[in-house]
Amino acid sequence: MSTSDSFGKLNIESKDIKTASGVDLSEHQRTVIGSVLDLFAGRPSLAKLQLWKDDAEFTDPLTIAKGRKQYEAQWYGLQTAFSEIERLGHEVKSNGNPIEMDLDTRYVVKGLGMEKKISSKIEIWMEGDKIVKVADKWDGSLPEGSIAQAFRRLNAMTVPNIVGVPKNAEEDAKRGNQ
Repeated sequence: MSTSDSFGKLNIESKDIKTASGVDLSEHQRTVIGSVLDLFAGRPSLAKLQLWKDDAEFTDPLTIAKGRKQYEAQWYGLQTAFSEIERLGHEVKSNGNPIEMDLDTRYVVKGLGMEKKISSKIEIWMEGDKIVKVADKWDGSLPEGSIAQAFRRLNAMTVPNIVGVPKNAEEDAKRGNQ
């Protein structure tokens, strides 16, 4: 799979995809899952984000990011917010739509040194060969209620104004993204 030169070469770093017994993945599913694992590890790139539809959505307990401007900023924001991101383990549980995966990650907040371990249930929704939604459910759930929803939407609108997203592959490479 290739992308245009303006986005750079698709370089998936997470190639060792762990699956539950009986779960077989296509080559494209492996590429998509590897790219999502890279994103959760704070290793975004414009090429990886070309696997997403422009109107795709990313949700977690902190945000409801809809559209390329919002979800790209969320992924690039991990590099801004955390000094360390360590994947402790993962396992793909289902190859359906959504693809379901368990993910355990350790984060260290920049400047504070505060460490947080998060166990997530990840759902990756596809439309054709593109990602249309990724849901990151900490401890298997997302917050409910109007105040939580308002905060999550505010986060999605604010982060793009704070976090810069590279405009092309050259800017991406200067930041150390591949």
